Parts: sequence; C-alpha cells; structure tokens
Amino acid sequence: MSVQYTKELNDRYTAEFKNINRELLDWLERTTLENNCRIDKKEWKSKYNSYVVYDYEPFCSDGFEINLTISSHDINYVNFLKFLFENKVKTIEYLKNCMTA
Repeated sequence: MSVQYTKELNDRYTAEFKNINRELLDWLERTTLENNCRIDKKEWKSKYNSYVVYDYEPFCSDGFEINLTISSHDINYVNFLKFLFENKVKTIEYLKNCMTA
C-alpha cells in the first residue's frame, strides 16, 4: 500500500491509496465518508496487463489491485485517514504474526 499526495486546482488535497486489500475496502470507504473526505476514483487495475483498468469490480477480481483516490478540502482529514488506514494494516499484520508464532 502506498499513498501519494497532490493538490488540485480547486483547492482539494488528494491521496491515492494503491493496492488495497479487498477485505479492507468497505471499511476504508465508510471511514472516508465519516471523515469529511470523498472518493474521487475507485479502480481495479490488472497486475498482469497495465492497460486493463476497470472502474467497477470485474467478474473475477483475482489478479487485480484496488486503487482509491480520496480528496478533501483540508489536508488534515486526508492525513488522519492515512493514519487510520496504516494503523489498521499494522494491527492486522501484528495479529497474523501472533497467530503463526
């Protein structure tokens, strides 16, 4: 997962969340709306053919990475959302490591 920031002409700060785990997608969408942000773009990009990109979930979503572009008028909302997402991913990884140990 990586996050890239940009500032658009209409004074909206955007962050692109790449390669989101499918199990976290619903949580991230809900949390985005709860934190004064909006989802500008959601896409499924093929891992094998870079030119294959869908704006809807394909019939067989294996082999696709999910990317979201999120924006807000205040960068602090975007930073907070990034913080929440990274901590959730770290917590899940920690719990998985505890189960395998």
